[in-house]
Amino acid sequence: MSSRTSLTKTVVAALHEALTFWMPIACAGCGLLDVGLCSGCRAALAAAPHRRRTEAGLAVTSAMEFSGVPARVLRALKEEGRTSLARALAPALGSVLAEVAGGGAVVTTVPSSRAAYRRRGYRPVDLLARRSGWTPVPLLRSVRTPRDQRGLDRAARRANVGGVFLSRPVGGRDVVLVDDVVTTGATLDDAARALRAAGAGRVIAVTLAHTPRRRGRGAGSYER
Repeated sequence: MSSRTSLTKTVVAALHEALTFWMPIACAGCGLLDVGLCSGCRAALAAAPHRRRTEAGLAVTSAMEFSGVPARVLRALKEEGRTSLARALAPALGSVLAEVAGGGAVVTTVPSSRAAYRRRGYRPVDLLARRSGWTPVPLLRSVRTPRDQRGLDRAARRANVGGVFLSRPVGGRDVVLVDDVVTTGATLDDAARALRAAGAGRVIAVTLAHTPRRRGRGAGSYER
């Protein structure tokens, strides 16, 4: 680990501790004071598997819908540094991973952008996978930085993330590709393309959440 990375993690942790001291804790799901996650919101994080295919035909299984309590809790994990929430989200993701990850399959994650990692000091998807009982293998890396996905329609999203990823050699093994949220599936499709180009056998995707399909513009951001 580089000294810069170590310093970043130390600073992020110190800021989080300071905010926790000076600001009252509230439930990430409903805002109830003096509890990190109330029992009702914890129950709302139960797995409700949803299956779909992307435009490129990639099979994606998601543990829950990205709305209401799950969306607020995931945002708190990603944008407020509340990493302890990964333990509450992990069971749903872990149940889906256990269902789809066959023997001998490699579990890997869609990498965060460099900007997102510098800002947070941690990778939310890797954290979720580890808390789910899986050790992801770092196969993918970004070879260019796409623009923010917010406000882009389906075609623009696909063009924006096309050719973003490069994979280490996979050697014919099946790969389970993990991400936090699937919107249009463009990011997952490009990651799967890179894995197949590196020799992967079957590629299937698992996400913690899926956004409800809507006509017109997609929602969300590339910065994971």
